[in-house]
Amino acid sequence: MNETFFVRGKVKTVYPTDDPNVVLIQYEDKVTAGNGKKVDSLEGKGHVCCGISKILFEKMEKVGIPTHYLSMPPHGVVVTLDPRKVMCCKKVDIIPIEVIVRNLAAGSIVRQTTIKEGTEFEWPLVEFYLKDDAKDDPLLTTDRIIQMGHNMHVVGEMEIMAQEVNSILKDIFNGIGLTLVDFKLEFGIDAAGELLLADELSPDGMRLWKDGKSFDKDLFRKGEGDIVEAYQYIFDQLDNS
Repeated sequence: MNETFFVRGKVKTVYPTDDPNVVLIQYEDKVTAGNGKKVDSLEGKGHVCCGISKILFEKMEKVGIPTHYLSMPPHGVVVTLDPRKVMCCKKVDIIPIEVIVRNLAAGSIVRQTTIKEGTEFEWPLVEFYLKDDAKDDPLLTTDRIIQMGHNMHVVGEMEIMAQEVNSILKDIFNGIGLTLVDFKLEFGIDAAGELLLADELSPDGMRLWKDGKSFDKDLFRKGEGDIVEAYQYIFDQLDNS
C-alpha cells in the first residue's frame, strides 16, 4: 500500500490502494469543533469512532441502504496503518453538500431561529449545507443549489435516503436508550455512478441524548465531559445489541 494520502481531513485521512476504486480511511485520534477552530487529540477516539461507523454502516447495508463501506479491518489489502482505526471503502467523489436531519431542535437551528431547544419536530427536518469550512458551511436553499449547478434529482435522492437513514438510526439508538436529536450525512458517487452514503456514522456527526445528558461531540464543544468515554459507552451498547 502506498502511504501517500489522497485527502487529509480534520479527523480522517484517506489513503489509496492498488485498486483505483478502493481506499482506506483512517480515523484519527483528533477532535475538532467550530470548523476546526477548537482542536484536541484524544487517545482512543479514532478507534471507537471507526468501530461505531463499522457497526452502523453494516446495519445500513443489511436493510438496503447503499454505502461506501466494504470492510473493517481491510481484507486483501496490505495494511501498515493501525487496523483498529482503518476501514476499507469504495472510492467516491464526495458531493459538497452536507445533509442535516433534525428530530429535535438543538445547535444552530436554536441559535439562528426562535425555535426552543428540545422542540420535537412533527416531521424530521432535512436541511442542506454547503460543505465548505472557509465559508462556515452556510445553509442552502433549493434555488441556491440549482444555481450552483447540482443535479436536483440526485439531491432529491439524497433527501429520501437521509429520511430512511434517520428512521433506521432512531430505532437503533432507541433500542439502547439514546435519543437521536440530529445528525449529518455526506454522500458520494462511485465509479459506477451510484449514489452512496459516505464519510462516517459516528457521534462526531450526531447529537445523542440520554436522560438530558449529551453523548456526542457537544461534550467537547461545551467542555462538559469526556467524549471518548461517552463514545465507548455507545460502541459497547451497539456491539452488544
